[in-house]
Amino acid sequence: MAGVVVVFDFDKTIIDVDSDNWVVDSLGFTEPFERLLPTMPWNTLMDTMMGELHAHGRTLDDVAEALRAAPVVAGVPAAIKAAYALGCDLRVLSDANAFFIDTVLAHHGLLGCFSQINTNPSHPDADADGRLRIGPYHDLHGCGVGTCPPNMCKGQVLDRILREASSSAAGRKRVVYLGDGRGDYCPALRLAREDFVMPRRGFPVWDLICEDPARLQAEVHPWADGAELEETLLRLVGRARVEEAALLPPLDCKLESMPVAAQEGMGPIMPLGVKH
Repeated sequence: MAGVVVVFDFDKTIIDVDSDNWVVDSLGFTEPFERLLPTMPWNTLMDTMMGELHAHGRTLDDVAEALRAAPVVAGVPAAIKAAYALGCDLRVLSDANAFFIDTVLAHHGLLGCFSQINTNPSHPDADADGRLRIGPYHDLHGCGVGTCPPNMCKGQVLDRILREASSSAAGRKRVVYLGDGRGDYCPALRLAREDFVMPRRGFPVWDLICEDPARLQAEVHPWADGAELEETLLRLVGRARVEEAALLPPLDCKLESMPVAAQEGMGPIMPLGVKH
């Protein structure tokens, strides 16, 4: 069987908070963070904040301890383990950073379930006594959708994942994409008719999809909490396996659930320092 690739966002999809905000708030640096927020892009701000933490005696172990206390979305660890046991190829695609994601996934016994983690690079700086450095995934991505932050176009990363999904001798793997933020809209637009997108209901990506659902080719299956995510994901994986075994085409169903009226306009592109 060709199988299924499941691509997870991280913040507010696997964990129930934004990991950047969580670390800054947990370590008592909310005030300098908010003061610097209007002055630089988010990714640059987080690198700057790691310098602030280090300058005030906070260690990498302190950052890791805060991350291990971050709440996961209830039901998501079970969903990840079940999808992995079914043979799905699991990937992370996130605008967080490698140290944050690896720390959280390892703490919950999930790191080994993922074949790829696509995110902003981060590493302890040996010349600065372990100060965490956070860089951009893309130096310049040139995406024209308007919802991607300057440091990462998830759509371009997903294009590579889709090419990899098409290179199997067993046939093209179907893709399930899960996310919540504005940055998850661009990759959702790049999915094909046989794929599935699972936006978190009531979050920015869901609002963007509701504005013009016809822009998406993939089927849309929203979720609100971990229980609904787990049920929906495993149902879609099971359905994909059955359809593949029966050599049936995907059902022609654009939206499983949709508001009576599309949301009003989302307004201008988000300000410089606001995370997508």
